Amino acid sequence: MDNWFKSKWFVRIISLAFAVFLYTFVNVTINTSQSESTFTGVTDQSHMLEDVPVEIRIDEENYVVSGVPETVTVGLQGSPGSVTPLSFQRNFDVYVDLEGLGEGEHIVELQHTINNDVRVFIEPKSIAVTIEERASGEFSVVADFINSEGMAEGYELVDYQLEPSSVMITSSKSVIDQIGIVKVYVDLEGLDGSINNREVPVNVYDTQGNELNVRVQPENVQVSAEIDNPSKSVPLSVETTGELPEGYSMNSISANVEEVEVYSTSDILEGISEVSTEAIDLSEITESGTIEAELSLPDGVNASEMETIEVTIDVEQTRVFEDVPITEEELEEGMDINYNEPETPMMDLTVTGNEADIGELTAADFLVFINLRGLEQGEHRVPITIEGPELEDITISPEFEEIFIEIN
Repeated sequence: MDNWFKSKWFVRIISLAFAVFLYTFVNVTINTSQSESTFTGVTDQSHMLEDVPVEIRIDEENYVVSGVPETVTVGLQGSPGSVTPLSFQRNFDVYVDLEGLGEGEHIVELQHTINNDVRVFIEPKSIAVTIEERASGEFSVVADFINSEGMAEGYELVDYQLEPSSVMITSSKSVIDQIGIVKVYVDLEGLDGSINNREVPVNVYDTQGNELNVRVQPENVQVSAEIDNPSKSVPLSVETTGELPEGYSMNSISANVEEVEVYSTSDILEGISEVSTEAIDLSEITESGTIEAELSLPDGVNASEMETIEVTIDVEQTRVFEDVPITEEELEEGMDINYNEPETPMMDLTVTGNEADIGELTAADFLVFINLRGLEQGEHRVPITIEGPELEDITISPEFEEIFIEIN
């Protein structure tokens, strides 16, 4: 045999045989592994189900439970014929069985109703729960009106009613003892009228303002609210600015109404004793008549029935007619007259009246004279007589009431 190992051909044949053996072994192992893998994929299937609800089994008449998650994740593994229907139909329950357990804290496992031919994995597998005695109480409901600043201008909440005005709340005794307030929220944004039987959900809070997860019966209440636009009548004054042009004076200025109905919230109306017009610029007034004036209203106040006010203005004009001649009447024949004061037979006339009446007058419309009947030679003080157009409410003011003359 030693001679065989010394032979190169013998070694080569042995090496070839060993190589063939190794190749065959590895190839068979790989094929077997692949076959097993393929077989497993065909016969077994896995699926994960999220948000599977958890049922609580307990005497609900006497106890409440905390610590139970609302949903869990469930893993399924088994044949496609078993896993696929469960995945799509979810016709099974996940629950925690607390029957027979008393008050206090407990560690319990989550259970299911799936057949044993499917392997089930629940996450979490076990949970810590607290069982407490059930308690109930009746609580009054209050309304919290929000966005009141967004109501139509001038509108306000007058009164409201809730139906029902109280609710029954059920939870553990410790939670019931924590209840601080039970309220509903009513949105007033954009309202310009009353609310009739609006259904709103009930919210429950502890004394720190944290919302509590409790059972409320009923879950919603109906709210009715009276929304009003209060008003009151207040005196109206006419506001002016500036001065009338030179030669004009004011006889009267008045609005066509004495009072205005203004609308706003009660607290704003309480501080209003009168309203006025926007200031009328007198420097632009040169004649009597009627003009439109807007109301000057505080913020949040309106007068919907009266957007503008008619204001009647009565102005009078003053005109001065200079150097109106003074004539003499019934001077005795053969006599002459000298003017001492004034030195010339002329004077100024100041005429005041409605500008429509006196606007077209001239000096020729007035006769200024002195009557000298029966006066003898010498110095005399003679009254002046003025005659003019027959107009109402016209005032003529002469420069002099009388003149000082000398007759020769």
